[in-house]
Amino acid sequence: MENSGKRIKRSLLRIILGRAGFTAVALIAQLMIIISYFSYLQAYSEAVTAVLYILTFGVLLHIINKDENPSYKIAWLLPVAIFPVFGAMLFLFFKLQPTVVLTNKILRHNIAVSAPCLKQDKKVRTAFEQEWKNARGFIHYMNKYAGYPVCANTEVKYFSLGDEFIPALLDELEKAREYIFLEYFIIDRGEVWGKVLDILKRKAAQGVEIRLMYDGLCSVAMLPYNYPRILADMDIACRVFNPVRPFLSSAQNNRDHRKICVIDGKTGFTGGINLADEYANIIDRFGHWKDTGVMLKGDAVNNLTMMFLQMWHISDSPQADYEKYMSKPSDITARGFVLPYGDSPLDNEPVGKTVYMHILNTASDYVHIMTPYLILDYEMEQCIISAAKRGVEVSLILPHKPDKKYAFYLAHSHYPTLLKAGVKIYEYSPGFVHAKNYTSDDKKAVVGSINMDFRSLYLHWECACYMYDTPCVADIEQDFKNTLKQCQRITEADLKNISLFEHIAERLLSIIAPLM
Repeated sequence: MENSGKRIKRSLLRIILGRAGFTAVALIAQLMIIISYFSYLQAYSEAVTAVLYILTFGVLLHIINKDENPSYKIAWLLPVAIFPVFGAMLFLFFKLQPTVVLTNKILRHNIAVSAPCLKQDKKVRTAFEQEWKNARGFIHYMNKYAGYPVCANTEVKYFSLGDEFIPALLDELEKAREYIFLEYFIIDRGEVWGKVLDILKRKAAQGVEIRLMYDGLCSVAMLPYNYPRILADMDIACRVFNPVRPFLSSAQNNRDHRKICVIDGKTGFTGGINLADEYANIIDRFGHWKDTGVMLKGDAVNNLTMMFLQMWHISDSPQADYEKYMSKPSDITARGFVLPYGDSPLDNEPVGKTVYMHILNTASDYVHIMTPYLILDYEMEQCIISAAKRGVEVSLILPHKPDKKYAFYLAHSHYPTLLKAGVKIYEYSPGFVHAKNYTSDDKKAVVGSINMDFRSLYLHWECACYMYDTPCVADIEQDFKNTLKQCQRITEADLKNISLFEHIAERLLSIIAPLM
């Protein structure tokens, strides 16, 4: 524990004195300059003040009439109404970003290039529709709006802890012969990344193509800013997604939260597990770290390969031949259907949320959920409540030891309404739940990177794996039951012990939750 405390202190010092500290100071300084500038304009003349108030009124009308989630509307309407000029200017500053147009253009190009590689197999579609009466609409939505096909002939292995997932990942990396693609939200130097990097260096020396992509937040406090150049010297191609820069921009909200590994197009990994020591319980950050993942072998791996390639080329129009990375139909025979899928904040299509809601809406017996965060919009909350009210057993496992205090308060703000509707809520006593799992009716399951909060459902690039009637659905459900034994159930009586401070924090935070 003493070594862990020293490590945390060193990390905090590195953040405060390093790039993260500089970035935070720069962003605060810019915000203060903006406030001062518009305060000056208001005091400059009555005419300028009148124009600014007219502009504020126009912004309010725009927000009200915008085709957007009502929770986001409310979150913006309040600051614009309370701080008329500054709130309106802040809205315009964050919403009118010219770079989004360019990114959308490239995104559409990437989808057009990759579409021929992701055609829905008609035989698989027919077999799925014969197996499940709701398959037709689900496949139509996932093909048209998510852009990924449902697959058969895929073996899925479930890992109930990062302690089990990381050794399996290392073992499969050792088998690589052609290429390794890695895309992770977090990579942090330590035992886990050290072992992965050792393998990547050896494989690169053997002529295996290595591509690595990680989110720009890593460069703030975890990895050197020039890390791609360091890796290039090892023959490892590396790209940093959306590097954090000390300039105010709404683009900083859009992170690559995916966790994907593809090896030779034959083996794929996804889930909630990043490449850092806490995910394998090598270090203790918030008690025991409960996380999950899946390993795929077979036809469905192509979906993960394409997800990676689309993100690799997110900032440029690809000229490479995507087809050469696609695997031919495998000779694997496995029960059930598998659909790895991605979600993007740029297409205004909440695929992750829609899949979760589809499971809730079509459940007849139960829906069991593990999630680290519970920050719901009205629509998602009502979907959970509706399932519980029609007799579906809806149970949630959340952390008892949170990584973010504000997220803990926001989760608690939903407890009274959910408990009243009959939803069962449990908190994982040993520590922190980072798993993002759904299971339903012994048939359906999702394991991926998608949290039940605004960021995952609306702002981040995400991925997950949907499974129907695969053998591992039983393993995922059994893990839920085993985890329940280590949880404490939350009741309406427990809510009476919540302090006045927490009640106030919950109410205030819930107003601005979509903007956090």
